[in-house]
This record gives sequence, C-alpha cells and structure tokens, in this order.
Amino acid sequence: MATKTEPASGQLIPVHSRFVRVTHWLNAAAIIVMIGSGWRIYNNVPVFHWLTFPEWATLGGDPEITYKLNKDVGFSNALLWHFAFMWLFFINGAVALGGGLLSGRLRRKWLPISVAELIHDVREALSFRLAHDDITIYNAVQKLLYIGVALAMILMLASGLAIWKPVQFGWLTWLFYDFQGARLVHFLGMSAIALFLLVHVTLAVLVPQTIVAMTTGSIRVAAPADEPAGAPFEEPAGWAVEMPPEPLADAPADDFAQAAADAPIDAPDATKAGEEL
Repeated sequence: MATKTEPASGQLIPVHSRFVRVTHWLNAAAIIVMIGSGWRIYNNVPVFHWLTFPEWATLGGDPEITYKLNKDVGFSNALLWHFAFMWLFFINGAVALGGGLLSGRLRRKWLPISVAELIHDVREALSFRLAHDDITIYNAVQKLLYIGVALAMILMLASGLAIWKPVQFGWLTWLFYDFQGARLVHFLGMSAIALFLLVHVTLAVLVPQTIVAMTTGSIRVAAPADEPAGAPFEEPAGWAVEMPPEPLADAPADDFAQAAADAPIDAPDATKAGEEL
C-alpha cells in the first residue's frame, strides 16, 4: 500500500475564527479598564467601608496631579474611563453574543452540561487531574464558568445602568430594590468577573496553547509519541492504487513458458455437448 510522509512540524488545527478572536480581545480590554476605573470610583464612596482597593491597582490618574487640575483625586477621570469603555463593552458584547447565538457556536461549545459530568470534572479539577488535551472541546467546568460569567456581565450592565441613570431607568433600580442595592449587585458582579479572570488567566498560563489559539486562531499538533514526525503512515481507503503482481525474481522466464506448455487444457467434449443439447 502506498505511503505518505507527515511534515515534521505537525499539523495546523483551526480553533477560533477571526470574529471570535477580535471580540474576545476587545472584551478583555474593556473589562480590564472598567474594573480598574471602577475600583477608583468605588474607593470614593465604598460599599463596604472596611474594604478599599490599592491606588496602584486603580485607573484614574495620579491623585495629586488630578487634584491640582480637577480638584478631586481622580474620581472624574475614572468616570470618563468607565463610561468610555462601557460603550465598547456593551456594543462588542452584544455583537459577540448575537454572533455566537446565530452561528450556533455558543450552543455547541457550552451545551449540554450533565450533572454527572460536572461532578466528575469538579473532582478532577480539585485534584489537579483535569485533562486539557483537546482545547477545542470544553469540559463541564469550563462550560459552567463561561455561562456564569456571561450572566454576570449581563447583570453588571443592568445594575450599571441603574446606577448611572437611577431616575431614567427607575424600573431597573426597582428590580435591585434601590440605588444602594444596585451598587451592591454591581460590586458582587465585578467580584465574580474578577475571580473568573484570575482562574481564566491562570489556566491559560498553565495551558499556553489556549493563548496561541486565541491569538493566531490555530494550534500546531505534534505527531503521536509512538509515531514520530516524519514516519510513514497508512493512507485511508481509496488513496491506494492497486498494482499488478510482479513476477517472481527467482524463477527464470523459460521455466514459466515450459510450465504453461505442459499444463493440461480441459477442453469440452463436443460429442457429449451434442448429446446434452
């Protein structure tokens, strides 16, 4: 059977489309800026007075310089950053969610989730034995985390609108009980997203192929360990070309001619054939 040699560098496997990659990185940038600026806004009037964020982790400018220019410690600058990237977060998130739903990608990637599979994968994750051999397929823990963070982002958008325009979006403020209730929900949603980012980035560092796939769109799969790169492999059915059998090299051509001449030929008996007719 014919053989073919596989390239030594492996095979490129497509993982993420350009649409997924662009919306992912835009969303990542928007969330990071909104968290940093949101922490500076939070520090101005904390929800929990015993909890504030370090100044170096916030976005809003140097407090001394901004105080000289704007008579505040960066609160107004943080608001500008927050609202600017809020629109990027909203528009990009709507495009990403709509595209994922219309194409069926989110349904294929995130569903279904079975309870047995989830329990198994949680146990494997807690024991640090959860496999990531095929990054094109999400395990139950990943599916649950992605669905959870998507719902948290929608909740953040709703509570943010209630905080921004509590009168115009009075019905949203009512859903969160009052203005302070909307602030509490906004803070808890931010905490959930920040925790997700911590786990997400940690796993990406531990499995660097995920970063490569989200940057270039594909990954290179190496040859199996028991079949090194460059080794011949059997072609699928339909690739091989049938070749006529070759004559035996050890037998002289005269022997084949003599054997053919000596072979008896069973000719039909004409008399018997006539009797049968």
